[in-house]
Amino acid sequence: MDDDHGTFNLTQSWSDEDRTPTSTREVHGFYSYSMAAEVFAVVGVGAFLPVTLEQLAREKGVLYSDHTTPCVAPAASAARMLARATEGARDPDQCLIHLFGIDVTTASFAMYTFSVAVLCQALTLVSVSAFADYGGNRKRLLLGFGTTGAIMSMSFMFVVPAIYLVGALLVIIGVTCLGSSFVVLNSFLPLLAANHPSVNGMSKEDRLSSEESLPAQSNTSELQISTSISSNAVGLGYAAAVFVQILGIGILTITKKLFGDSISSTLPLRLILLLAGLWWLALMVPAALWLRKRPGPPLQDSQLSQGSSKLMTAITYVRFAWTSLWRTVKIAAQLKQMVIFLGAWFLLSDAQASVSGTAVLFARTELKIGTIGIALLSITVMVSGVLGAWLIPIFSRRMHWTSTQTIVAGLVLTELVPLYGLMGYLPFVRSWGVGGLQQWWEIYPLGFIFGIVMAGLSSFCRSCFGQLIPAGSEAAFFALFAITDKGSSAIGPAVVGKIVDMTGHIRPAFWFIAVLIALPMPLIWYTDVNAGQQDARRMAARLKEQKGVSMQLRTVEQGEEAEGLMRAAE
Repeated sequence: MDDDHGTFNLTQSWSDEDRTPTSTREVHGFYSYSMAAEVFAVVGVGAFLPVTLEQLAREKGVLYSDHTTPCVAPAASAARMLARATEGARDPDQCLIHLFGIDVTTASFAMYTFSVAVLCQALTLVSVSAFADYGGNRKRLLLGFGTTGAIMSMSFMFVVPAIYLVGALLVIIGVTCLGSSFVVLNSFLPLLAANHPSVNGMSKEDRLSSEESLPAQSNTSELQISTSISSNAVGLGYAAAVFVQILGIGILTITKKLFGDSISSTLPLRLILLLAGLWWLALMVPAALWLRKRPGPPLQDSQLSQGSSKLMTAITYVRFAWTSLWRTVKIAAQLKQMVIFLGAWFLLSDAQASVSGTAVLFARTELKIGTIGIALLSITVMVSGVLGAWLIPIFSRRMHWTSTQTIVAGLVLTELVPLYGLMGYLPFVRSWGVGGLQQWWEIYPLGFIFGIVMAGLSSFCRSCFGQLIPAGSEAAFFALFAITDKGSSAIGPAVVGKIVDMTGHIRPAFWFIAVLIALPMPLIWYTDVNAGQQDARRMAARLKEQKGVSMQLRTVEQGEEAEGLMRAAE
């Protein structure tokens, strides 16, 4: 970071710096937290939270036809609810809730909740970034966010339809804590790599000296270690999520056999969320025991003087985080290719979030897939995602495609998902009774395609973006990359929710998703990575020059100040 903005140069030392070599136990602590939180991300956010929210609201909702008949009613009414409405007309048995003075469908209620949750998450990510990178708050924040998120998940056990809005609040807090804890966890990664025995075999002074003469080799060593730890953590996290997802299927099966329809339909779902929260809390214990505090450099600011209150200190950290983001945005605005790519990423990440949320609710409400089927769909997407992360790079190399060509090809395949759903409007397809997502099993092949493509797209987008970053500003720009991702993901689900409210069906939302997927294609295609790399090199040189001038001015000011003090002493 730049000294001009009240921060330490990260190559310097500070009083409470922890140079202890990274141990195997500490790496295992990093893995343990990834396995803990990823379960909530996949099992909770990706599968059961949308279904649970919709079902809680449904058990409190009323039918569109008369606004008085409960959606969950005796057998005769329940059978009537399952009747298919004429395509294009509003389903008279659509389930509604009265929310803040307006009627919304139970499906759109879940979409709106996740839009608010993702927006809160994005705002929190920016605000806590400085706390994670500077001072001694890193481990405290990780455990605080993790514990709060786990409690939110477990608290669903007490949420009944009468207080379904409490469930929405728990989702917002839980999703915010999840994303924030992953940001803090990732801030450990460069420190684990920098202090790894293979890198930290010599003194820091000698290592810094060698980095000046051989920066590429040193950076590559740390990058390889960081990449290896990160990849292992993601793999273990997905494996843990699949395991807990299977346990969830077991819970659904056992409760159905033991109790049948005599219990609330949300109870098995709430039991799974309880399990996810307990898992998160339990596997956080090794992380709490094995991860070192690894304090960051102090945030040097006039407001952080000795005796400052905790509130003023917190305000200073938050202000610094937002100031740093704004400074990065101003630099990015001067890089044409980066602006084009970030615009494409904004749309692409929003499309990804919209497809995921819409698919789960479409499967639940339109295709009448049960909770076990939703869990199997989630597992399908996860398994195909692992395959995609491995296969797409191989395919891209064999086809001699550039990163941008690979991303566009992935978007074309992703477009098949909404287009296939829109086939359900074609009269001859509807007459077949199969195709266009009319049968429950049709969504599984689409989920497999979506998982393969989106895993590959994420890695290629990150790689492509990395080539457009000015050297020395990687952390700041990847933070902007993540914020663009989370910030945009609040828009699509909200639009989908509005479409569902207006039409009474989820299928019309496929029109919006199809357009959303198509919009980034020309932007990606016309991104000139070579020109972007040249722009990044020029910007890096300019920033380095500005930093050198600033340091010279500061040296002159310090010299003048010292001379004045000497004269005063005389």
